[in-house]
Amino acid sequence: MSIEQSRQLGFLFKDVSRRYTRRFEERAQALALTLPQCGALIHLQRNEGVSQKRLAELSDVDPMTLVRILDRMEADGWVQRRFDPTDRRAHTLWLTAEAAPVLEQIWRLIAETRAEMLQGLSSEERTQLVSLLERVQANLTALAPLSADDSSAPDAGRRSTRSHR
Repeated sequence: MSIEQSRQLGFLFKDVSRRYTRRFEERAQALALTLPQCGALIHLQRNEGVSQKRLAELSDVDPMTLVRILDRMEADGWVQRRFDPTDRRAHTLWLTAEAAPVLEQIWRLIAETRAEMLQGLSSEERTQLVSLLERVQANLTALAPLSADDSSAPDAGRRSTRSHR
C-alpha cells in the first residue's frame, strides 16, 4: 500500500459507508421508511425479546428516538411491547406477523444495494473483501478505549501543557 493510499484509508471507509447508506435510504423511501426504522426492525428480527434499551444500543439509535420509532411501528402493527417478566418497569420487544412482509422488502433493498455496490467484483473478491473487513472490525472492537491522558492521543501534548500553565 502506498503512503497516499494509507493516508486515504479512513476517508475511503467513510465515503463508502456514506454512499452505501445514501443509496439504501433512496431505496427505502419507496417503503416510507428511514434507515433508523429499517435498522431497528432488522436488529429486532435478530434479537426478539430484547428491551428497548438494548435495542437502542444494538441499532445505535438514541433511546428517545427509538421510542418514537417503536411507537410508530406498534401503531402500524409491526411491533409488540410485552412486560418483562423479570422487571415490571421494562418491556420486551417482539415482531408481529404483519412485520414479516416489511422485513422481506427491507432485505430485498439491502440485497439490491449490496449488488450495486459490489458490481464488478468476482465471488472470490467479494469473499475476500468481507473477510478482510471482518478482521479490521475485530481489531477495532478489541481496542481498549484511550484515556484522556494517553500520550498517543493527538491533543495529549496540548492538554498537558494547558494544565501546567
